[in-house]
Amino acid sequence: MPGYETIKFIQDGPRATLSFNRPEVLNALNNQLIREVLDAVTKLPDSTRVLILRGEGGKAFAAGADLEEMRRRTPWSEIDFGPRRELARRLETAPFPTVAAIEGFALGGGLELALACHLRIAATSARLGLPESRLGILPANGGTARLARLVGRGTALRMIMLGEQIDATEARRLGIVDWLVEPAEFDAEVNKLADRLVTLAPIATRAIIDTVTRTTDMALDHAIDYEHRWFQLCLGSADKQEGVQAFLEKRPAKFGTRPSNIIFK
Repeated sequence: MPGYETIKFIQDGPRATLSFNRPEVLNALNNQLIREVLDAVTKLPDSTRVLILRGEGGKAFAAGADLEEMRRRTPWSEIDFGPRRELARRLETAPFPTVAAIEGFALGGGLELALACHLRIAATSARLGLPESRLGILPANGGTARLARLVGRGTALRMIMLGEQIDATEARRLGIVDWLVEPAEFDAEVNKLADRLVTLAPIATRAIIDTVTRTTDMALDHAIDYEHRWFQLCLGSADKQEGVQAFLEKRPAKFGTRPSNIIFK
């Protein structure tokens, strides 16, 4: 990986950890940071089995867009939302688990990136929200779409229109975050979660992520057909052979590396 100025990146075997590194501005997301994160995510090796996304400094995951840059943005400067949209798409469709580890504030674009991840773990001190309405705009990198799918139309409308910030306990109740952890235990629990995720069967994990992501809006029969096609691929995999054999031998399964050559549309 090249040297980065606004992020920290560590590849430790199958585990990748990417940290927003602008703690002096609560990890506000400027264009350079977005480009560097996208570059790092694009270059992850095939051996990657989990990506942890977090913020440096302990006070914020990411407190939204950089407002100095926001002042200069126009309807034409980022007409397709470019790298921001591509980054969220890659986090959501990655063939391995992506995890947002949230300490402190996750607001605006920061929460949108967390929502694009497959899983979210939060410290009990975290605060989450989409306050864009207070700036005369709306969350437009999947904020309205992904939040509504998680919490329902009414709650999403209330939170977004009023620019509400909610605490971690409420976020867990609504299903926005999957685990709550005390701040003193946060790093240890994030590591434990990563340790669990890297041991999963990589083909089955990819199948689960892809099926859940793609079939949410399908008719039920089409969704079941889609998952069955992945099931057939899993049946022919070395992961299935190892998983069944390990179960019969009453030992932990030792799955292989993530394959990079499965194309399934």
